[in-house]
Amino acid sequence: MSTQTTPSTEPTGHGGAGHGGEGGHGGTTAIIAALLANLGIAVAKFVAFAVTGASSMLAEAIHSLADSGNQVLLLVGGRRAQRAATPEHQFGYGRDRYIYAFIVSIVLFTVGGLFAVYEGVHKLLHPEEVESPAWALGVLVIALLLEGFSLRTAIKETNEVKSPRESYWRFIRTARAPELPVVLLEDTAALLGLVFALFGVGVAAMTGNGIYDGLGTVAIGLLLLVVAVILAVETKSLLLGESATPEDQRKIVAALDAGRFSVIHMRTLHLGPDEILVAAKIAVEHDDTAAGIARGIDDAERRIRDAVPTARVIYLEPDLRRPAGRAGQDAAGTHGA
Repeated sequence: MSTQTTPSTEPTGHGGAGHGGEGGHGGTTAIIAALLANLGIAVAKFVAFAVTGASSMLAEAIHSLADSGNQVLLLVGGRRAQRAATPEHQFGYGRDRYIYAFIVSIVLFTVGGLFAVYEGVHKLLHPEEVESPAWALGVLVIALLLEGFSLRTAIKETNEVKSPRESYWRFIRTARAPELPVVLLEDTAALLGLVFALFGVGVAAMTGNGIYDGLGTVAIGLLLLVVAVILAVETKSLLLGESATPEDQRKIVAALDAGRFSVIHMRTLHLGPDEILVAAKIAVEHDDTAAGIARGIDDAERRIRDAVPTARVIYLEPDLRRPAGRAGQDAAGTHGA
């Protein structure tokens, strides 16, 4: 017996809990806080560069401008992901958030990292004395305060959705919603970049040697390149399609096993940060009736959604559990309960 049921779905939306309870807001407060901070900082840095001519100030200004554009991209991606499903895109547009996060990594790599490295190498080859360093130092200190506020907001929102036992690095690696990891990495890189700029401008001002300004600029560029690569790797994995988290998979299997059925094998896929597809083959008894199986499947779907609200698209296929020697076709997909 192998009869596939009609998929059970709920309207696509973004209000459920995801990894570690991630909400559908996608860290909007953290994104807006970072956007406002970066816009103000970018203007101040461009003014400081115009006065001082320090290449590290120009690199930091471009960095802040790129970050501002990135935050706009994240907001646009979150908005576009809320579009309703269409006949051409029957599972909706949830992955738009992954696409825009991947574009962010490219922007950070090219506009931020490569430009800073180029500018830094140029200053190393043709060093110039930093003029009016007090301007640059004052702007950098103010930028540190603003970036610190932005990072504090991102950490606060992250703490609301991640497990207390989970490290921030693990959260960045395993989160299914890309916005908070992106903001966390960007803000951390921004603070470190400001420290490098303070070093470059400060030492260049004290020694009168512009090479230190160039070294600070190169350090900023290399930092941005590393962060961009990390973002690209993580968002590429999300774009390819990641399964539900191990914790959510355990909850789904437990919900299925709690009723009259047991799991033969199961597959899960994130259609977006807040929507999971569940496909499972479930074992039924030989003498179960079609009506009894249908009622059992309805109950199983309710238990799954109670346990994991983001499990919105569910396919359950009833089958007979084969003896061990005949279950080879299921072995590759077996998900132990």
